Amino acid sequence: QVQLAESGGGLVQAGGSLKLSCAASGRIFSMYTMGWFRQAPGKEREFVAAFSRNGGFTYHADSVKGRFTISRDNAKNTQYLQMNSLKPEDTAVYYCAAGQPTGREIVKATEYDYWGQGTQVTVSS
Repeated sequence: QVQLAESGGGLVQAGGSLKLSCAASGRIFSMYTMGWFRQAPGKEREFVAAFSRNGGFTYHADSVKGRFTISRDNAKNTQYLQMNSLKPEDTAVYYCAAGQPTGREIVKATEYDYWGQGTQVTVSS
């Protein structure tokens, strides 16, 4: 059973930074594509960033490209999301996810099987 646990959310002013962590149970990085999604109130869950299954490639949504960076520490079974230059529109619950999407499906939340409980990020203007 895959278990994911996010941490690191909080309240930050616009222009500030936060680093989210996602601790995974076991060595799952080689088995699953690992991603970050976010969901704001009244909106659909939105793709933020992901690692390919072999960890060779990273993908970032256009809305966060240049500001957010996904990374991971294989020895700690933990992936991260470094968020810089935060904007009020980045306010959302951020989720870590694991799944086996193929190709362009990497951005689809429905292609991920396992989810963490989420961590709230609030950016004040």
